[in-house]
Amino acid sequence: MSDLHVGSPRSTQLLRLATAGSVDDGKSTLVGRLLYDTKSVLADQIDAVTRASVDKGLSTPDLSLLVDGLRAEREQGITIDVAYRYFATPRRSFVLADTPGHVQYTRNTVSGASTAQLVILLVDARKGVISQTRKHAAVLALLGVPKLVLAVNKIDLVEDPASVFAEISAEFNSLTSSLGWASEDVLEIPVSALHGDNVAVRSDDTPYYDGPTLIEHLESVPVDAEPHRVGLRFPVQYVIRPRTPEFPDYRGYAGQVAAGAVEPGDEVVILPSGVRTTVTRIDTADGELDSAHAGRSVTLVLADDVDVSRGDVIASPADAPEPLGEFDATVCWLAEKPLRPGARLLLKHGTRTTQAIVGTLVERLNEQELTSEPSPESLELNEIGKISVRVAEPIFADDYTVNRHTGSFLLIDPAGGNTLAAGLVGDAIASVELGERV
Repeated sequence: MSDLHVGSPRSTQLLRLATAGSVDDGKSTLVGRLLYDTKSVLADQIDAVTRASVDKGLSTPDLSLLVDGLRAEREQGITIDVAYRYFATPRRSFVLADTPGHVQYTRNTVSGASTAQLVILLVDARKGVISQTRKHAAVLALLGVPKLVLAVNKIDLVEDPASVFAEISAEFNSLTSSLGWASEDVLEIPVSALHGDNVAVRSDDTPYYDGPTLIEHLESVPVDAEPHRVGLRFPVQYVIRPRTPEFPDYRGYAGQVAAGAVEPGDEVVILPSGVRTTVTRIDTADGELDSAHAGRSVTLVLADDVDVSRGDVIASPADAPEPLGEFDATVCWLAEKPLRPGARLLLKHGTRTTQAIVGTLVERLNEQELTSEPSPESLELNEIGKISVRVAEPIFADDYTVNRHTGSFLLIDPAGGNTLAAGLVGDAIASVELGERV
């Protein structure tokens, strides 16, 4: 049985968020506090945590125990998966991607934040903005995360909290401004995850802060699921042909709407063939739909008997993406073995997988100085750089800055099948790198 409260009947909106931060910033405690304050854990779990906390000599429950077991295994190398937590308030439901904090798991930040509409970035009030904070902020900017919250945790442990919070906020605002965020998209909140200050309940100990609590902000922050509008993008995952007495001639194309929307009667184009046809029905296991939007898994039935296979893209003719055979991309390298020019890999975009060759390593991002280093010899683990890529079969992708879902891809080891890099079509570094080139 799940130990998390998935939602309530009154929750009408879904917000995807992620956490990021350094080791010992209190991320486990904050996530535990969010689950506890939204009543998203079972009573027997709270009892177990309370008993364990008493055994440790603590006067209050150690809420990090609600999540630390999985994280401890992950950081010992047993698994590097992102843990997803589900909770809800009367105003919204939330899916939280909880990532580990060690620097060697920066790749998990990429995974967890790639679909996030908001990220909570933690800092320890005693340490302020450190190099890992700057690295995470640079990665989040590259990924195009729309909204950012800086949770200045352990604010109760500093002597002059008002001055410390003001200093950290000013430094963080300068950083996020240089990375391209508008001031209204970033909020700093002083919190004590241990005591619950400004998480769900406003604290009397922070009179210098008059903004919302963390949960109030999460409930009310305006987030557009698709900030950049593009037409239909529907990568075909599977061709359904039952050939049964009941459905002798049925032919449907199953997949998930990656961008835009579709309705019966819409004209579409099949890529790469370029053939145009019309959508006649939108089927699901629960019956037909009048429309389907981004994120919905459906089966499209077309008016004409056209040749469509897995990996093809059904798109809006008005702004259909052009075929890309050779292109520039920004990648975060996720493997121990360095990336060098000439590497032969597999590239997975949507449901299409094709052979790829890495050409030039154009530049490498120095996320601490926000500068770029031209023509590096290699990209090491967790490094971010701009590269050129040539593929055996064209892909139909949008620039990542236009659409996150259709502008992302993976580079895969053809021998072992391991993911080697997360890629963004286009020059994402240009949008965040403002310093002098070195």
